[in-house]
Amino acid sequence: MSERTDMAEPGLDAIMSERRQLINLAYRLLGSLADAEDVVQETYARWYAMTLDERHAIENPAAWLTRVASRICLDQLRSARARRERYVGEWIPEPLPDDVDGPADPADRVTLDESVNMAFLVVLDAMTPAERVSFILHDVFRYPFPEVAEIVGRTPAACRQLASSARRRIRASQSPTPPSARKAELVRAFKAAWEATDIQAIVNLLDPDATAVADGGGLVSAFLDPIHGGTQVAQRFTQLPVVRHGRTIVERLVNGQPGLVIEFEGTVETVLAFDFAGDLITNIWTVRNPEKLRPWMH
Repeated sequence: MSERTDMAEPGLDAIMSERRQLINLAYRLLGSLADAEDVVQETYARWYAMTLDERHAIENPAAWLTRVASRICLDQLRSARARRERYVGEWIPEPLPDDVDGPADPADRVTLDESVNMAFLVVLDAMTPAERVSFILHDVFRYPFPEVAEIVGRTPAACRQLASSARRRIRASQSPTPPSARKAELVRAFKAAWEATDIQAIVNLLDPDATAVADGGGLVSAFLDPIHGGTQVAQRFTQLPVVRHGRTIVERLVNGQPGLVIEFEGTVETVLAFDFAGDLITNIWTVRNPEKLRPWMH
């Protein structure tokens, strides 16, 4: 059998097996599973828009797919700033559930590790597009700087500097955190205090400089500006009518970390992600925008 007949479609299984890697990459670059899925769909559309001869000419299809997906993400990140200016209230990355059953297609699962916890994604979101892409490709996915440079359109040395700058931002944002079991205890205690409308108990769990941010996207009610200070955060949370009117608070993993979801008649209305320092809660990110809660709907 000739080589050409052997390769009627270059490595179809290999091409499709890259889907999960591309979803993982695009989610870390964009902070949105919906956008990541769109990027991967567009990447495959560009692959299949080529002729069979053009596809055969590509020596490393996996690298080609990664390069195209990364460039699409880079373009999206560059245009995101203008979109964010029109966004109502604060923008928080799209939270991911830790589904034991998983979505229908396992290729759509995002691997949950420290590079997708909410605190990490929030820091990534403050970076320049080139910084974010250089850092994620090199530090998270281990792409060498010459390949990163080809994607970002800078020199390898410039990409090395970008990744280094991003690394400093990450380090500056990090504090010693308690072990996972202790984080879960703190979130459970927060839930109990919230359900009991016990302001002082909540204050005791919060860092004095704690911050709460909410994202309703202008589609549902949410406080528009961040709330600063443990006492102020506790007061605002105890004013929310969450535990009334048939709503329940449930402990769930959010982006691989202990978190909470608020359910009403079986539907997830709100997802809360937390960050910690020492033995206290330092940040609470409350996502209420229903467009960002699609992964939580079953």
